[in-house]
Amino acid sequence: MFQAKNIVKSFNGIEVLKGVDLSVKTGEVIAILGPSGSGKTTLLRSLNLLEKPEQGEIIVGNKLINVNKTNQQDILELRKRTSMVFQHYNLFKHKTILQNVTEALIVVQKKTKKEAVKIAISELEKVGLGDKLDQYPSQLSGGQQQRAGIARALAINPEIILFDEPTASLDPELVGEVLEVMLKIANQGVTMVVVTHEMEFAKHVADKVVFMDQGKVIEEGTPHEIFNYPKQERTKKFLQKVSPDYIFKLKEQRQLQHTL
Repeated sequence: MFQAKNIVKSFNGIEVLKGVDLSVKTGEVIAILGPSGSGKTTLLRSLNLLEKPEQGEIIVGNKLINVNKTNQQDILELRKRTSMVFQHYNLFKHKTILQNVTEALIVVQKKTKKEAVKIAISELEKVGLGDKLDQYPSQLSGGQQQRAGIARALAINPEIILFDEPTASLDPELVGEVLEVMLKIANQGVTMVVVTHEMEFAKHVADKVVFMDQGKVIEEGTPHEIFNYPKQERTKKFLQKVSPDYIFKLKEQRQLQHTL
């Protein structure tokens, strides 16, 4: 179980997160949707204490962290239990893909190099990069770099993986290969929180969908509930604008107007 309670975060006096609560069951996939500027990424970074909230609690398993009173040990403990997959990959450019994955295993988890290499190779093979171990990030496509980032996140065997718009920086033809890997991970029972604009992923892979706007959770429910029977007007307006069906309806309306 992973929980965040009453998370408040401000930048330059502007409140970006306004008392957000989030609860994730073990093995659950949560998709967080919302317009740009709604606080989605800030929430995700706060869950890993990459951003330090001014108020709230984070609970991972039996570990409770009051964000007002964190010390370095709390932060280290949280990051041992959580992993982050970034929008812009965040790979070390001067290290090979294998070294990128072994880094945290050796430095944070204190594994021997032999142990770290064995784990890293296994995870890289799972994401289809077993033949790219000695290549550098600059030699890989964006999709391959993101898959390396996912392997790095998986390698530390976290209790939860946080994905920050993992396909947003990719060319359209590379999106599918990353989503395919994420689907495979979800099917293995890995607990995931995914900030995404990929509506089809949210519909068909997520167990729960959370919709955010203006620093608050506006609505949450199963994909069926949110996409077919949203209760809040703001949720309805958002989904209408991002749904392919909405674009098709606009096209129909335009064709109808031309016939009148």
